[in-house]
Amino acid sequence: MANNVTGVTREDFDNVMVPNYAPAAMIPVRGQGSRVWDQDDKEYIDFAAGIAVSCLGHCYPPLVDTLQKQSQKLWHVSNLLTNEPALRLATKLVNSTFADKVFFANSGAEANEAALKLARRYALNKFGEGKDQIIAFNKGFHGRTFFTVTVGGQATYSDGFGPKPGAIEHIDFNDLSAFEALISDKTCAVMMEPLQGEGGINSSNQQFLIAVRALCDKYNALLIFDEVQTGVGRTGSFYAYQHTDIKPDILTSAKGLGAGFPIAAMLTTTDIANSFSVGTHGSTYGGNPLACSIAEVVVDTVNDHAFLAGVKAKSIIFRNALGQLNEQYAIFSDIRGEGLLLGAELTEKYQGQAITIMNKAAEEGLLILVAGANVLRFTPALNIPEEDISAGMEKLNLAIKKWLSV
Repeated sequence: MANNVTGVTREDFDNVMVPNYAPAAMIPVRGQGSRVWDQDDKEYIDFAAGIAVSCLGHCYPPLVDTLQKQSQKLWHVSNLLTNEPALRLATKLVNSTFADKVFFANSGAEANEAALKLARRYALNKFGEGKDQIIAFNKGFHGRTFFTVTVGGQATYSDGFGPKPGAIEHIDFNDLSAFEALISDKTCAVMMEPLQGEGGINSSNQQFLIAVRALCDKYNALLIFDEVQTGVGRTGSFYAYQHTDIKPDILTSAKGLGAGFPIAAMLTTTDIANSFSVGTHGSTYGGNPLACSIAEVVVDTVNDHAFLAGVKAKSIIFRNALGQLNEQYAIFSDIRGEGLLLGAELTEKYQGQAITIMNKAAEEGLLILVAGANVLRFTPALNIPEEDISAGMEKLNLAIKKWLSV
């Protein structure tokens, strides 16, 4: 029986919201763990987690408790003041990574904007005019500000808004020859996702990363890792760079850092951070006590050996289940990714059908994602119970079976 007594409907979106999104017909109204219920009380297994955001599921009790307690203490102070939750969180991030310093913002795009501005400012301060080239990668995604969307390697997101920020070059991911030919003393920064998310769940080559790091050192260019999607346990390490043989100069984090509460962080070294002197950059809400108190609990929970081992174990369960589906239906040409950031690419026969399958899955009570037109993307809560994985895969099986029989 429908329980929508609020009078709010999906049609209201079309009436009052800017049409840059095309949300599903259903409206979720509550969630618990890895399950969500809509206005009609239909239950869904959640393999999306708000696009890799709700890393501890919905309404995780320690986060609810923390938010309630902090809400009775302090909500907001201006950046003319600091606050205890921000200082505790920054200390934990510094102690858990390569970094010495942290800047807080509200979203991945803001953290990436800060990283790019810092890289340009650092190069100007240390090397003077002319060292301003930024190298990034095709199929990359770094946010929707004009700077970050231009650095992202998908023109469909950056075209149509007039002149773009300059001195930004793109090459193919993992193409070392192209990278060697492009980088020079004019390069101030190289920005990459260690595992491309929106671009199709494309893993970086370890030898490529090592070579990029070496060339950045040779030409005094900063290496920026966008770990907005890969960070906070998503790939089975606290940050994805930690299972490579290199360290970035700047790292950006968001999504899972707040487990659903808006927060982002830019991490870097003291030497680089010093180029952001007083007044050079800022954020009204960055370092908000509410957000930082929640993120502190997230870090304490996720940055734990047993928890991260659980992510890796669940990744194997996911991969095996997807492999079994493929044995039955032969629709995937590749199953790839790390941890619980996984992609299943459709075969040539089914090109362009990823969104159709996503919608069919929703009809069966399963929330999944896409990464482009040909890749199904799976980013569940990192603590998703095994029984929910099994239940979700049964729903995906049924969705694919019905889709293929049409």
